[in-house]
Amino acid sequence: MTFTITADLPLPYDEAVARTRTGLADAGFGILTEIDIKATLKKKLDVDVEPKIILGACQPAFAHAALQADPRVAAIMPCNVVVSADGDNASRIEILDPGAMETFTGTAELGPIAAQARTRLTDMLDALTAGAVA
Repeated sequence: MTFTITADLPLPYDEAVARTRTGLADAGFGILTEIDIKATLKKKLDVDVEPKIILGACQPAFAHAALQADPRVAAIMPCNVVVSADGDNASRIEILDPGAMETFTGTAELGPIAAQARTRLTDMLDALTAGAVA
């Protein structure tokens, strides 16, 4: 089962993170949480991994509508957007596909909300990909 939307960018990690933040804001998503996986694993386990950050993104109108349709959806909110380094000059963005909300919960009313959120997020990824190669 595919549960993420993915894009590969020919950009260094720091630039990909910055562009992802801007892209999310332009698409109407705020960032509620941030987890720096590289820093966390280094601190907690003293292991080195490639740079990776989880941005907890939220679009308030979609979140409210989803919670009205099924309050259990809060367990899979906010929408995680992961930016990972893929070598020195490439990065990968993976986003939890909002369509998974309907699949996980079985609540059909989430379908239209998830479709709108998915469209905004895929449009954002398309714009990032186009901007990265321009």
